[in-house]
Amino acid sequence: MIRRPRRNRKTQSIRLLVEETQLSVTDFIYPLFVIEGVNKKEPIASMPGIFRFSSDILMNEIKECVDLGIKSFVLFPSIPDHKKDKLASESLNTEGLYLKTIQKIKHIFPEICLMTDVAMDPYSSDGHDGYAENGEIVNDLTLDILAKMAVAQARAGADILGPSDMMDGRILHIRKALDEDGFTNVSIMSYTAKYASAFYGPFRDALHSAPKFGDKKTYQMNPANRKEALIEAQLDVEEGADMLMVKPAMTYLDIISDLSNNFHLPIAAYNVSGEYAMIKAAAAKGWIDGEKVMIESLLSIKRAGAKIIITYFAKEAAKFLK
Repeated sequence: MIRRPRRNRKTQSIRLLVEETQLSVTDFIYPLFVIEGVNKKEPIASMPGIFRFSSDILMNEIKECVDLGIKSFVLFPSIPDHKKDKLASESLNTEGLYLKTIQKIKHIFPEICLMTDVAMDPYSSDGHDGYAENGEIVNDLTLDILAKMAVAQARAGADILGPSDMMDGRILHIRKALDEDGFTNVSIMSYTAKYASAFYGPFRDALHSAPKFGDKKTYQMNPANRKEALIEAQLDVEEGADMLMVKPAMTYLDIISDLSNNFHLPIAAYNVSGEYAMIKAAAAKGWIDGEKVMIESLLSIKRAGAKIIITYFAKEAAKFLK
């Protein structure tokens, strides 16, 4: 035999020398959950090792992550029901939990990259990402609400905005609103291919944000569809997105690959709560080596073409890589 591929595998040093995909702590964005109150740290039962923090304790968590080399975070608010309404008004409250926490984080940690969430569901009494009327999600009415939300988050200090709503035309609407208000340097990472997935359950538990009626299938993508993601991506590119995201990650590696191969913008993938919870549950049972499966799963996402990985494993992976 002239060709023996095993020659490139014969020692650890050679394997590392020819390794095609490398993970780095700089690949990760770590999701954070903030709640009202003082000195609070609430465990999320379906996501072992992940917590809801009051803003004072959250600063300690961020400091620990920064010391591990994690420099990028995405923040989600858990809003009490009595502050929710049909128009998601609390999202614009400059003295409210979310905007004040963004300001606080950027004041204490000006060097980090802070990404925010642009969608109505954390603040909506209907629990949907868009404005609900007579049991339907009204696309164009939602756009104005999202644009105001985006500008408010930019004013608070957000570096990257993450529209997670999947409304048609929202990237252009938000980009115009940001530019008109002088926030031309604020980036948009579009949730480009966000599928109507069953893997979001633990996240909705974390924020108590499940829809109050129906489901999200009229705006989130059908898991059976692949080519449709290219349509969504093309629209987001044309409307001014700076980065494109696929969500979930592990069960949509083909979509990550498609976007990476067809578009020149950075591709992000959200390694979602259900994917995290499955690995944690199996590891707790002793059925798998949790650390090795964690690294293998993150490698698969990177190998598929994701430059950026939003993952609840960020802290553990950072310790492993360090």
